[in-house]
Amino acid sequence: MGDDMDDDQEQRLGRRERGILALERRGFGGPGAKERAIREELDLSPVRYYQLLNALLDDTRALAHDPVTVNRLRRVREARRAER
Repeated sequence: MGDDMDDDQEQRLGRRERGILALERRGFGGPGAKERAIREELDLSPVRYYQLLNALLDDTRALAHDPVTVNRLRRVREARRAER
């Protein structure tokens, strides 16, 4: 029985990962608003935030947690890669 709980724990995103996805669901008005939210709410530098976000887009746990946001961000990422 304990093994199932361990498996569940491994499958769940941590608080920081859930916070990153929640922040991505929000809209931000004005220049710098998102970067300010990243620093104040998640206590991360914007550079570190985007590194973690990019890794999350390839994480199956993130896809299971918030498929709409993850798939939208994956499409944006792929479009940017195609422009290069």
